[in-house]
Amino acid sequence: MNIIETKNLCKTYRRFAKPEGIKGSILSLWKREYEEKCAVRNLDFVMEEGEFVGLIGPNGAGKTTLTKMLTGIIAPTFGEIQVLGFYPNDLKNEFKRQYAVVMGQKSQLFLELTANDTLRLFKEIYELDEKTYQETKEYFVELFQVKELMDVQVRTLSLGERMKMELIVALLHNPRILFLDEPTIGLDAIASRQIRSFLQEVNRERGTSIILTSHYMEDIRALCQRSVVINHGSKIYDGSTEELFKAYQKNKQITVVFGGSTGEITLPEYVRRVEQTAHKLTVLVPREQAGAVLKILMEYEPMDITVEEDEIGTVVERIYREKGMNEITEEGWNAAGHGKEEMDDAGSKRA
Repeated sequence: MNIIETKNLCKTYRRFAKPEGIKGSILSLWKREYEEKCAVRNLDFVMEEGEFVGLIGPNGAGKTTLTKMLTGIIAPTFGEIQVLGFYPNDLKNEFKRQYAVVMGQKSQLFLELTANDTLRLFKEIYELDEKTYQETKEYFVELFQVKELMDVQVRTLSLGERMKMELIVALLHNPRILFLDEPTIGLDAIASRQIRSFLQEVNRERGTSIILTSHYMEDIRALCQRSVVINHGSKIYDGSTEELFKAYQKNKQITVVFGGSTGEITLPEYVRRVEQTAHKLTVLVPREQAGAVLKILMEYEPMDITVEEDEIGTVVERIYREKGMNEITEEGWNAAGHGKEEMDDAGSKRA
């Protein structure tokens, strides 16, 4: 069952452009100049119930704008949109009770209240009966292992603890869709891993459909079997996450720490030295050559080795640079002229 469907979805902003200085401010009182920014362009997107979809792309690609349209926060300029059978911007209570949003940079918690009091407040907002509330609360408190934090004032919680509470609040009313916008931003490795584990559990055990926006490749690769790549408001990839990174993640970054000097290390010409200090060496190598380079480095008896993949931003930039605005699929890019985004808004309408 499709719980999200969009067709030719567009969002255009009109923003005021003022010349620099006092003179420009005075002139703008009589004559204002505006510019149009197309944040989302002719986007077709379908999501089935129970899916865990990664929404990725560089800053300004249109990811957050798309999320806001799907949740009814803003209305589309053109196109058709349907979420759970509703037009989101109508903001009907029946619709709002079926989704939740968690943004890593914006909190919905009340800092002066304890976690228990915050949950009790949201119970009243969503008009949950006491039995359902207690059962759901108990499930998530146990899942997130935060029993000892429930009577603690929210403002005293660490960032990782607060994010767990954000997720509990969002999931308290058992939404069918959960929208996550950078949920692990600023978290350390342990907290990020815990959050990923919790989200997998919620998706698998409760069947909650999840759309995840993140710049962290670990989040996308660990959680999302399907990824949608957006750049300049257009969808340029929709398919398997593993196939996406297998095709376009071309390099590995290897960081090695030695007990002695790094000056005598000899490496092949295809290895690019990113950083080198007295006891630390960071190199960038082609993905297929990583094993051979690691074998060479091991001969120098390193104290520590770290291997990292290309950042998501780097991968997306590479996709966009190599393939332009054409749509790509798991089977490869279509022939030139096939599958291009339609740029005509004529005939698009509200769902």
